Amino acid sequence: MSEERIADDVLIRVLPDTLANKIAAGEVVQRPASVEKELVENSIDAGADEIRVSVKSAGSELIEVIDNGCGMGPEDAARCFRRHATSKIETAEDLESIFTLGFRGEALASISAVSQVTLKTRRHHDEAGVLVRVDGGILKASRPCAANRGTSVSVRNLFYNVPARRRFLKSKATEFKHLFETFQRLALANPSIAFTLSKDGEEIHRLPASPRADFEEGLRMRINDLFGEKHAANLIRITQRTSYLSAAGFVGRVELRTRPRGEQYLFVNGRHVKSRALHHAVVAAYGSLLPPKSLPFYTLFLQLDPRHTDVNVHPTKATIKFDDEPGVYGFVKSVVRKALGVVDLIPQLDRGIIGEREPAMRRLYGVPRVPREESPGELREKVDAPPAESKETMEVKVKSEGEPLLWQLHNRFVLTQLRTGLMILDQRAAHKRILYELALESMESGVGTSQQLLFPHTVELSPADFELIAELLPDLKTIGFSIEPLSGYTFVVRGIPAELRSGVEKDILQELLNEYRSSEKTLRIRGREGLARSMARRGAIRAGEPLSPMEMRTLIDRLFMCKMPYVSPDNRPTLVRISIEELEKRFTARR
Repeated sequence: MSEERIADDVLIRVLPDTLANKIAAGEVVQRPASVEKELVENSIDAGADEIRVSVKSAGSELIEVIDNGCGMGPEDAARCFRRHATSKIETAEDLESIFTLGFRGEALASISAVSQVTLKTRRHHDEAGVLVRVDGGILKASRPCAANRGTSVSVRNLFYNVPARRRFLKSKATEFKHLFETFQRLALANPSIAFTLSKDGEEIHRLPASPRADFEEGLRMRINDLFGEKHAANLIRITQRTSYLSAAGFVGRVELRTRPRGEQYLFVNGRHVKSRALHHAVVAAYGSLLPPKSLPFYTLFLQLDPRHTDVNVHPTKATIKFDDEPGVYGFVKSVVRKALGVVDLIPQLDRGIIGEREPAMRRLYGVPRVPREESPGELREKVDAPPAESKETMEVKVKSEGEPLLWQLHNRFVLTQLRTGLMILDQRAAHKRILYELALESMESGVGTSQQLLFPHTVELSPADFELIAELLPDLKTIGFSIEPLSGYTFVVRGIPAELRSGVEKDILQELLNEYRSSEKTLRIRGREGLARSMARRGAIRAGEPLSPMEMRTLIDRLFMCKMPYVSPDNRPTLVRISIEELEKRFTARR
């Protein structure tokens, strides 16, 4: 240990490498899983397509990683145990373009400082390999040996020379849980690599490399191998690319929800990371689809220029920061919500021109339906018209000709066939969601369609209520209300939104006032949401009201054009999906 006195009472010491590495090991090597992570990442960076991991006594006795990567020569094999030894960076500029998993050169130095390490490695073009053995940070051997192409690293007796750290290890079950979870994350991130995991001599997992060139399909196979067929069968694919950021992977259907956190995987440029903001973005995209305290399954891969990220936030590189955090948050939330909106919840209906459905739309939005009925000849002429649908849609239409695609149950629910089962729609809840979003959209755009009343209505209010309504006049106007103050505390209603039926305007205004009274002095945006909810409640079709097939189709079309089609404004589910598998279970005989 070198010393330098810079003042009469201050003595500066430069720690020897062995002690410095032990201190660094406290940051990098937190438990056996940390060793596993660092070694496997080195194997991935070495270009291996087959990696074998073996552990004994939950890693405290042995952690061994064997790969068929590029290997190392004698000089590099000895040099890799020195602190800050790396082949990944040379200049400060290199830090802005890092695509490899390891780059700081602290892993092997830190690991060997608190364990007994044996490394065997051979490059593909070398006839012999090299063996290096380091105990507690001290080089014990470096000599030629027989070795397979690639590298094997055996880490024995972790923390043998730091007994305090060893005592802080958890039970074998807990430590192996961390080892297994680390193995899962690394295997998920690299479906093109074959992985094997063995515990105390017993093979736990053998994961074949995916032969698929399509990354997402390879990932689906890997999810199937790790989590089972249920997970693989309930995945929603994510694929979105922009010039700045791209996303790929899968999110799970609601059926895969979990209560404890653990099946949520986020990768940025191939590295597993943690980000509270992006986790929140994914969960927020599900909205009210998830029950309270439930979390979705997701395996999401983001790719962007490393110059826009900082992975050097934490010694283990598990935490990441973005230079445009709000932008990345919005992107993730948007792509997940988009994927949830186009899965097989959408029924296989012919997607006709909206104009052909105008009578149904007018009725659903409260405008009186045109009394004239189309004759069978006119209807037949419209099937014969040039189709606007795609060939694929027309094939579905032909195959299902003569079959009922839609059913109304007890004039309350709409039933329709899905590719993977059955969807049941609550007609009133669905219509509420449609009217709610239409009202909000009108208020945001400032343009609302109004229908003038033949006989204007007057509404007399208390002074307090009069002031509340007066504050809302601009918003009421944007959604189609035509209201003017008269003498005293009276308003006259001359027009109402086109989506409403005449006669409900007094109820809507009164309901809005009641909501205001029961809450604190609400903000303007909450006032808009309350107004939209009131319109939806009062304007939606009622349970027990019959709908024609065209009206049912229009209802479904409009629902899935909503931003959040799965719940009504009052948090009631708009639909229920029953899979074929669930139906089959209902008819399976009990044994």
